[in-house]
This record gives sequence, C-alpha cells and structure tokens, in this order.
Amino acid sequence: QVQVTESGGGLVKAGGSLRLSCSASGPTSTKYAIGWFRQAPGKEREGLACISLTTGDTYYEDSMKDRAAVSSDNAKKTVYLQMNHLSLEDTAVYYCAATSRALATIHIPATYEHWGQGTQVTVSS
Repeated sequence: QVQVTESGGGLVKAGGSLRLSCSASGPTSTKYAIGWFRQAPGKEREGLACISLTTGDTYYEDSMKDRAAVSSDNAKKTVYLQMNHLSLEDTAVYYCAATSRALATIHIPATYEHWGQGTQVTVSS
C-alpha cells in the first residue's frame, strides 16, 4: 500500500512563498504520478498541479501556472510544490495524492488513489 505524507505547511504573509513536500513510502515506483490539491473551508477540493514520476512531465491548473513549480526527487521519493506570491485566497488544507492510473486527472480528485492527511497553509495579511 502506497502512503504519502505532506509537510511544510504553516503561516505565511501575503506575497510570500512556501514549499510543500510530499514523501512517499511503500511499493512506489516511477509509474506513479503525484498530484497536489487543496481544500478551503466550505469549498470543494481542487487540483493544483501534478507530476509524472516516469517522465517528469508537469501540469498546472490555470491559477498556479505562473506562480508555482512542482518537482520530484525520485531517490528521496519526495515531490515538492513551490508556491510564490501567496494571497489570502490560498489559505487551505493542501494535500498530495498518488495514482498509477493512466487516465487520472487533477480535475477529478477521485481519480487519485492514495491520499495524505493534508497540511494547513494559512496566509495572513
């Protein structure tokens, strides 16, 4: 059973940056993709970005394209999400999830199989 664990959340001022980490354990392989998601209070979970551990290809949701970067260190089984120019609207619980499904998409969170517990990101003014 693949397990993923997020870390790196916290309190940051608006305009600041934060790097989240997603550590994987268990029978992981490069056939997986890792996605980043967030859920703000009263809102649905939304996909932000993803990376293929096979090819290194990345994909970003429109709101993240110009201010986020996702990367992986396969040797450490860790994926990172660097976020810049944070605003109050970025306050949410951030999750990473793993999938081996070829047709998985961050636009449909249910297509991802293995979820972490989440890490809180709070942006203050």
